[in-house]
Order: sequence, then structure tokens, then C-alpha cells
Amino acid sequence: MLPFSSILWSSVGKKILTGITGILLTLFVIGHMAGNISLFIGSVAFNSYTKKLESLGLLLYVIEIGLVSVFVIHAIIGISIYLKKREARPEPYMKSGDATGNSQKTVSSETMIWTGLIMLVFTVLHLITFKYGPHYTTFIDGEEMRDLHRLVIEVFQRPSYTFGYVIVMILLGFHLRHGFWSAFQSLGLTNPRMKTIVYGLGIFLSFLLAIGFLSMPLCIYFGLIK
Repeated sequence: MLPFSSILWSSVGKKILTGITGILLTLFVIGHMAGNISLFIGSVAFNSYTKKLESLGLLLYVIEIGLVSVFVIHAIIGISIYLKKREARPEPYMKSGDATGNSQKTVSSETMIWTGLIMLVFTVLHLITFKYGPHYTTFIDGEEMRDLHRLVIEVFQRPSYTFGYVIVMILLGFHLRHGFWSAFQSLGLTNPRMKTIVYGLGIFLSFLLAIGFLSMPLCIYFGLIK
């Protein structure tokens, strides 16, 4: 029998891992956006939300390590698949568009590797900016906690970070537009009846998430969140 690692690194194994990690990352993005919504309620709500996350203690570190592992696996496999495709076909197709059959070849699918790499670089910079950024403190009901709300407001008052973030979130929407459908296809969870539904849901979800993430920095920058 083939070693388990060889099975995972086979074409089928890579597709399955890409699908699973893609769905897990999509769930994380949805959860992350839901947490960001508390910014619209106020500093107390947002700082209380981040405090609850920190109160998870060791469990939070386990979740973070697991999330980083999923992200790295997804990135490595994505790069590997791209390089293998380039090796098999050095010259790109002359025409892109909505392909027939089980394929959905669009601008989103054709740029997955580039939007994915941008997401990778952005995630590292995002962590450095917020997780390891200045540690302001505040008091809520007599309890001292990190004032992450203040840091977020300060960062998104900078034009360079705000509009760079906006561009990246638009690219995230493009990445999810194809990635959501592709993840279900890789896991064999689409059929002719479900294909249109899943593809349409992917478009709706990517649009909703992109708008959700865009609204927060723009509202801060233009003074609607203070």
C-alpha cells in the first residue's frame, strides 16, 4: 500500500485537501467578518469581543496554530497545483470565459494563484499590524483589557493602509467567487442539479463578504465610525 503522505500528495489527495482547507478558511473569514461587525456597535462591544477571544487561553493558541496550518497547507497545495499546470502547459490559453461542462473558467479562476499569494502576504502584514501592533489598554466595568478598537481606528485613518485593504478585499471576493465552488467540486459534492446552486451561492457569498469587509475601513476613514 502507498504511504499516507503519498496518497495525500497525489492529484486526488491534493484536490480533497484543497477543498477541505478552502471550506475551513471560508468559515473563518465568515466568523472574522461577524466579529468585525461589533465595531459598528462601539468600542465597548468590540473590545469585549476581543477580550472573550483572549479568555479562551490555551484553546485560542490551539485554534490559531490549527488555522495557520490550514492556511499554509492550502497555500502550498495551491502553488504546487499551479506549477504542475504550468509544467504541463507552458503557454496559457488564448481565451478565457465560462467554460462548458464541470469547468467554470472565469477571470476569478484564472487569477486564483495571484489573488491567493496576495492574500498570503496580506495576512502576514495584517497579523503584524494588529496582533503584534501597539498594545493600548482600556477599562470596561473596572476590568483592564487591550484597547484594540483604538488601534483599528488609528490604522484605518491612514490612506495607504485603508485603500490597500480595500483593494485586497476586492481580490478576496474574486478568490472566493471561484474558490467556494471549486472546493465543493474537489470534494465531489456537486452534481448537474446542484452545480448552478453552489456556483450562484459562491458568487453571492463572495460579494457579501467583500462588501462586509470593505464597509468597516471605509466607514472609519470617512469618520462614520469613531
